[in-house]
Amino acid sequence: MKDNRKGKARPEALAERIYQTLKNDIFDFRLMPGDRFSENEIAERMSVSRTPVRQALFWLEREGYVEVYFRSGWQVKPFDFEYFEQLYDFRIVLEREAVRRLCGMAAGRCAELLADLKRFWIETPRLEEGETVSRHDEDFHRSLVSATGNGEMARVHTELTEKIRIIRRLDFTREDRIDATYSEHARILLAILQHQTEEAQRILTDHISVSKAEVRKITLHMLQQARLKSVSPS
Repeated sequence: MKDNRKGKARPEALAERIYQTLKNDIFDFRLMPGDRFSENEIAERMSVSRTPVRQALFWLEREGYVEVYFRSGWQVKPFDFEYFEQLYDFRIVLEREAVRRLCGMAAGRCAELLADLKRFWIETPRLEEGETVSRHDEDFHRSLVSATGNGEMARVHTELTEKIRIIRRLDFTREDRIDATYSEHARILLAILQHQTEEAQRILTDHISVSKAEVRKITLHMLQQARLKSVSPS
């Protein structure tokens, strides 16, 4: 989700640390969707005052991770899978158009724009660490859209990417999904470089659709495991 603090002077190092800690707690389901909490509870837990806690929570609110109830504190936003699936569907529309435009470019120009992606996803030995591959996966899809030269398409795509990151990253917690990502990215790139528009679009659509289905299953499983852990006797 979009980090609205970029470009601002941020002397609030303490608020930044709290923000990162809470965001990781949400991503790792230590703070569950629907959980409610107060600023005082977070302040006591982190041994800080309420001021940096409030600032960190406002950042998280703007990014869509939490919401405030002025009479009853804060809440981690419940998961809305329909909303996330709509974002995935919008991604498909944007990226299919990016593929169409890339396939319509001159061969030399297209190869130049995609050289770094080809080097990483086809020619360089594969990485295995899921979090690292997840970051490169985001860069792959963002680079396809950016390579079209349309700044507004790239901006909207970046915002979509940030909004779905909370669940998308889970697609890289399994080795088979990492292998599939490498294989499918390579096929997409080769189809684009060969100007096979329909084939590249088909592979891309299947790639994102399967990822959408997988992250839903993984998210539901992780939520279930987190809930079971939270109610089990210590």
